[in-house]
Amino acid sequence: MSLSLSLIATLYSSTSGNSADSLLATLYGFGGQATGTSGVTPSQALQSAERNQAQDVKMTAAEPQVSRAIQAFTAGVKSATSVQQLLQNPAVMQVLLTANGLADQTSYTALAQKALTSDLSDTHSLANTLTDTRWKSVAQTYDFTAKGLSVIQDPNVIATVTNAYAEVTWRNSLDAATPGLSNALTFRSEASTITSVDQILGDPVMRTVVTTALGVPEEIAFQDLTAQETAISTRLDLKNFQDPKFVESFIQRYLINAGNAATSNSTPDMMSLAVQASGLVV
Repeated sequence: MSLSLSLIATLYSSTSGNSADSLLATLYGFGGQATGTSGVTPSQALQSAERNQAQDVKMTAAEPQVSRAIQAFTAGVKSATSVQQLLQNPAVMQVLLTANGLADQTSYTALAQKALTSDLSDTHSLANTLTDTRWKSVAQTYDFTAKGLSVIQDPNVIATVTNAYAEVTWRNSLDAATPGLSNALTFRSEASTITSVDQILGDPVMRTVVTTALGVPEEIAFQDLTAQETAISTRLDLKNFQDPKFVESFIQRYLINAGNAATSNSTPDMMSLAVQASGLVV
């Protein structure tokens, strides 16, 4: 016989949230938060990514779309005759910003040009005053104001940037199977460098990993800086990031929470599942 919609609704309302969610989600293929879409646990996915990184990045670089982007970047850098011309080239900026962890800023061309050409000796220059410390880091790396094109046009630097672009592209693809895996890889390599809460808040990856692992609501970003600092400092002793075992457990906690959040965002509400279940034969 068919399980009626009214009966399912009754079962849902009279059953604890977790068990009801589990029953209906499992029936319709939305259950299981222990593994990603690849069928492996976050820990296994992280180990596999680290083990196969070199080979996978090389394969990513050979993909047609990535290869074309790298070729356009290389040609743009080599042919540039001024920093202004270089930073006005969309193909160059796409690869340059992505490779340096600023992929989310590629649409802000005016900001990028001004930040990357900041006079770092001037404490009031844009790169020195932005709360997003990534801009200052990239400006320091290439030092366009003092050194012009000499750094970026170095063949070794070009190779480093293009390889980093391929790596970032590969890392982003990992998130499709295991939410948060790209951030986890980055955080693992940088965790031991963390010395202040402001450093965490000023870096999008660190901020995401730490707040997600600690369960700090995203809405905290709308509060003043002091409140944001307190939300983290009262929950975390930064000295623990010098302990590899703590970093490992912290990353696992982040991946679990990131996976749960992704599952929650993609799972229909239980009443919608109940409607689907009206045709279930039991």
